[in-house]
Amino acid sequence: MTHSPALPLNGIRVLDMSRVLAGPWCSMILGDLGADVTKIEHPVRGDDTRDWGLRTGETTTAYFDSVNRNKTSISIDLATPEGRDTVLALAAQADVVVQNFKTGGADRLGLGYEALRAVNPRIVYCTISGYPSDGPEAERPGYDLVVQGEAGLMAMNGEPDQERLKFGVAIVDITTGQYAAQAVLAALYEREKTGRGRHISLNLFDCGTSLTSYYGLEALAMQKDPPRYGNAHPSIMPYGVFSAADGPIVITVGNNAQFQRFCDHVIHRPDIAADPRFATNLDRARNREELAPLLKAEIASHTRGELTGRLRAQGIPCGEVLGLLEALTSPRAENAGVVASRDNPDGTVSRVLAPPFRLDGKRVPVRHMPPPLSREDHGI
Repeated sequence: MTHSPALPLNGIRVLDMSRVLAGPWCSMILGDLGADVTKIEHPVRGDDTRDWGLRTGETTTAYFDSVNRNKTSISIDLATPEGRDTVLALAAQADVVVQNFKTGGADRLGLGYEALRAVNPRIVYCTISGYPSDGPEAERPGYDLVVQGEAGLMAMNGEPDQERLKFGVAIVDITTGQYAAQAVLAALYEREKTGRGRHISLNLFDCGTSLTSYYGLEALAMQKDPPRYGNAHPSIMPYGVFSAADGPIVITVGNNAQFQRFCDHVIHRPDIAADPRFATNLDRARNREELAPLLKAEIASHTRGELTGRLRAQGIPCGEVLGLLEALTSPRAENAGVVASRDNPDGTVSRVLAPPFRLDGKRVPVRHMPPPLSREDHGI
């Protein structure tokens, strides 16, 4: 696999005792940035996601692969004294531990923060749970879809006349993993000054509610749920997904000058821009029910190629809506290098999405493909 001595976390050792998505996402980011990440798995079951979704190898799946690049794996039964002692020995030499046991689970195994800090005061210990560990729901298991509902995320997603929708991916888990990685990096930076580690804790509910962002603040300000707009923008018009003659297209008209150019040079309807009902963005948002049918009819009479050419010529952001496979195999994706692949000895090809980080103008490498499960128990 590719080796790069220039990665910023080279020399940092991470023990990943987490499973499924939020914790593994955190440790994967650290691995992408150069850390030596050792994933600790049960010798028989391994990570739950080795059994989820499309199989890519004897012990790997697309789901598992999506959060376990740039790691190695070791099998340890944490429920045994030998397994606990092995982890303590590894932790004594580690910089970071990531775990997402149910609240209290790591302590019951003898692998909580206090136990690990006793063998390594410099350890940065990251705990991820479903709900706040000091609250009445501390022992509830955390599941992304449940939190999407409880945090209000589904209330802001989907078309106004349809059932509320979850996000297409496990967005709460992924965001929690992102926050966790940021906190770990901050703690490592602090440790350079103090010499001491930290106990970081995050939970899905906190991170899910943070994702409501400006929608959440609008709900508090209005004391009711904001309307759902589907693919349209709640406050900018026109801004969303439209149906061209040959497929969907995203058009984002961000200001009044762009709207004038859009009407004059893209859909060739200067009379729409001249209508006082649509003079400003506030007017257009207020009168969207009158404006939307006019724009939809005009856009539907042109192909996506015609529209994108005119829109780009006028400096108006736009793009075709692609299928997932189409997007990942497009010339744009190929030029960007968003997919990393390796040829296997058996003639198959392993693929993962490449890390998004670019350092000094170069994308950080995939040093390790997602590891197979070792069936051997490495407990001492």
